[in-house]
Amino acid sequence: MATKWWRYVPILIWVRDYDRTAFGNDLIAAVIVTIMLIPQSLAYALLAGLPPEAGLYASIVPIMLYTVFGTSRALAVGPVAVVSLMTAAALGNIVEQGTAGYATAALSLAALSGVMLLGLGLLRLGFLANFLSHPVISGFITASGLIIAANQLKHVFGISAEGHNLLELILSLIAHLPDINLPTAIIGISATVFLFWVRKGLKPMLHVIGFGTTAADVATKAGPVTAVIATTVAVWYLGLADAGVQIVGAVPQSLPPFTLPSFSPALLQQLVLPAFLISVIGFVESISVAQTLAAKKRQRVDPNQELIGLGAANLGAAFTGGFPVTGGFSRSVVNYDAGAQTPAAGAFTAIGLAVAAVALTPLIYFLPKATLAATIIVAVLSLVDFSILKRSWAYSRADFMAVLVTILVTLAVGVEAGVSAGVALSILVHLYVSSRPHIAEVGLVPGTEHFRNIHRHNVQTDPRILTLRLDESLYFANARFLEDVILARLADDKLIEHVILQCSAINEIDLSALETLEAINTRLDELSLKLHLSEVKGPVMDRLKQGHFLNHLSGKVFLTQYEAARHAGLIPDDPKTTGT
Repeated sequence: MATKWWRYVPILIWVRDYDRTAFGNDLIAAVIVTIMLIPQSLAYALLAGLPPEAGLYASIVPIMLYTVFGTSRALAVGPVAVVSLMTAAALGNIVEQGTAGYATAALSLAALSGVMLLGLGLLRLGFLANFLSHPVISGFITASGLIIAANQLKHVFGISAEGHNLLELILSLIAHLPDINLPTAIIGISATVFLFWVRKGLKPMLHVIGFGTTAADVATKAGPVTAVIATTVAVWYLGLADAGVQIVGAVPQSLPPFTLPSFSPALLQQLVLPAFLISVIGFVESISVAQTLAAKKRQRVDPNQELIGLGAANLGAAFTGGFPVTGGFSRSVVNYDAGAQTPAAGAFTAIGLAVAAVALTPLIYFLPKATLAATIIVAVLSLVDFSILKRSWAYSRADFMAVLVTILVTLAVGVEAGVSAGVALSILVHLYVSSRPHIAEVGLVPGTEHFRNIHRHNVQTDPRILTLRLDESLYFANARFLEDVILARLADDKLIEHVILQCSAINEIDLSALETLEAINTRLDELSLKLHLSEVKGPVMDRLKQGHFLNHLSGKVFLTQYEAARHAGLIPDDPKTTGT
């Protein structure tokens, strides 16, 4: 019984082997990640339409809870760009930004997301996230990255702009271009250029002048902090706040407060769909990163327990002044590269952020919002990947359409509509493809016992025998297609006496498909034809034996396709065995 409970509290397992070496590695990783997360957390709170301190709060208790309940050794949980954008999009249509109601709605969104994730984890329903295909996710993140970057340009230039899609944002930005604040634009553009350079050019330069790999990595990760310090000092020293440069202003010096989300049925009803989409998108992003990093060290990540860990993290955010969180790609990679060995690195990061929330917030009073916007732009544009369109076009037209529709709908309508359209299209495409499965007519490869497609190989056939291989499980959506193929083939060829279904690729036959097979068998029996099955898998045969289909089968069931073909007369009996 104890082992069963420990499964839900992974910290009780890995903490038993925790030693001084792991402590040292986790502490170093935490210092590096904390330096990175301070400006990033403030920036993502700005993106979500919340006060900057909400970003710090959302990065403290959620990380601690994930440390207890999560299974990834390197995943760093907190606010991320896409989820922050989805938060702003969901709340912007319900509550006015800057109000107490907006902050409360963000808490409610995090609480709903937490409950959903926790419920999915306890019910072991992590497989539901598989309905979000990789092409749809790639398309959604690409489109969201463009929207996020466009949305932050208003802070870079110090102008007003609004809109829920790319076109609205661009038109609004163009309309307000005459209002550009020059000092803000200088700061925003300089910070953006600097951060792009840090990301691409700083590390090679440091290697050239003699820095070691570790030192160069730390310096590169600290790039955003350098931009924050430089621009904050510039605004303070030059008095640019009086010249119209928007600054963060006073940030409370406190640990995360205890907060309560709203339990208003009307509000919760409006937030259910956004919370579900945020939960699924966040989980897919998180589990993808966690599994990738775990595979590098031959570790295992439990998807269902990850749901519980993320659910606990979001509930923690809801009751401590935060907003929806998930595992972030960039911070997790930094955490991994910095040498994190256990989830304790996350707990140490949370302690570092708590110290920052209490002691360092006065230092960011003059931090320009343009710098935070530059941080967001550089982070999200690295996620934009239009090459997915080329790759999907070359590989699968169906996947290409799913990516294209997701990108276009997200850009033209908004994030919720985009991901919903992508998921719906992916499911419809899957249903359409599986409803018209590949059915190959096969023949015997001479000199072997193998059967292959008659249109791809030089094989032996017999006009009296129709042998079909169905490369799909049989279910309600495709069973009629099989019946149509068989009946059409019989209508074209009057010589057929035997129909053999090679079932090697059939993993499941549902009740509707079984009824269709019974109808096919009856039709063939009326025509004095035989229906045979070959290579039926054990679990499928077990299901067939539970009904009456096999009792009324006009032909027989054979272990191999070769035996079925020999029985039907395609292969002459071995004269040595004839009569024995």
